[in-house]
Amino acid sequence: MTIKAVVFDAYGTLFDVQSVARVTDAAFPGHGEVITQIWRLKQLEYTWLRALMGQYADFWTVTQDSLAYTLDTLGLVATPELVAQIAEAYDALALYPEALEALDALAPLRLAIFSNGSPAMLGRLVAQAGIESRLETVISVDEIGVYKPDPRGYRHVEARLGLGRDEILFVSSNGFDIAGARAHGFRVARIARLPADALRRELAGAATIGPALMFKALRLRPERLGFDADVTIAALTDLVALVAQGEDAWGR
Repeated sequence: MTIKAVVFDAYGTLFDVQSVARVTDAAFPGHGEVITQIWRLKQLEYTWLRALMGQYADFWTVTQDSLAYTLDTLGLVATPELVAQIAEAYDALALYPEALEALDALAPLRLAIFSNGSPAMLGRLVAQAGIESRLETVISVDEIGVYKPDPRGYRHVEARLGLGRDEILFVSSNGFDIAGARAHGFRVARIARLPADALRRELAGAATIGPALMFKALRLRPERLGFDADVTIAALTDLVALVAQGEDAWGR
């Protein structure tokens, strides 16, 4: 069936989560890299833990809690006010350089975001990037109170768009999200900004594996869960040619 909508993950797909390093290093000079990496790893872990425990809290709470955990682990002292101030970096993430071109080129299709972010966080993020007019809607897991990759989230996307799963192309760079969307039955495109060979060379050539390289090894590779992306592309702009291929792109 023809693709009618392209749905993007936000964090790490349209927006660069590593761009918070500017804020973390300004707050704690010399510690920015390690804060940035532990914070993001713990942020994701807390969404999964809360989902398994049945104790949902919105992504703003998760983002602050995971940052507080990180700072405490590193022995860095911060007031709740400073934690909240640093956490606001997630409302001002840098848009990937090719994102605007890709969104404009895909404009004949329905475009949306589906994210773990809270509605308020996503609203501020999309507004500061100036992409509101390019999107039909922004869908948050907060609407159903369960984090990705719970299958209820992907079903919610179908309901919100009024489309069948084979009419939706889901785009993400996050392995857990790719596996969840693929298990649900979406057509899935994985953004692989760091090729596997390049990561292996980086790991092999490193005298020590620092926080940023460890993050790459843990979060920039596809998961081995048996639900792989249909296609892997290097940049968001590659989606244009992919969609133009129609059914030939999927091999299903």
